[in-house]
Amino acid sequence: MEKKYAEKIVDAMLSEDAFSKWLGIRIVQLSPGFCQLYMQATPAMCNGFGIVHGGIPFSLGDSACSFAVNAHGKKAMSVETSISQFKAVQPGDVMNCYVKEVSLGKKLGVYTAEILNQDEIRIAFFKGTYYRSDKKWFDPADDNSEEPQLKTV
Repeated sequence: MEKKYAEKIVDAMLSEDAFSKWLGIRIVQLSPGFCQLYMQATPAMCNGFGIVHGGIPFSLGDSACSFAVNAHGKKAMSVETSISQFKAVQPGDVMNCYVKEVSLGKKLGVYTAEILNQDEIRIAFFKGTYYRSDKKWFDPADDNSEEPQLKTV
């Protein structure tokens, strides 16, 4: 699957993804099986301890891995996910997320995401297993549409 189609798929995903929009994630790089995202933590993301809720880096990792697996062209969703968190995230911190495709089969894909802060310190490690359905996002052979609207930074 070409990068152009990967971007078109993720553009379609993001157009319906209010939560990722709320997170303020930005795509740095994208290709089938790979995704790099970044986002900045806001005070609205803090828990009762005044630090960013652990669900925020989890969601960043899950979105990044989901974009990477879906960019292959088949609709996919997580079936098992986990995260190890090593350092607290503070409001104002920037999180950079780098996805690695560990395994891609006909029905399952396994991905990891390393999440670093603005000082390149590892704050979390996410792992996800994704079920790949037989449903395609679209058939590139039938594609007469415009270029994707996805803007990478």
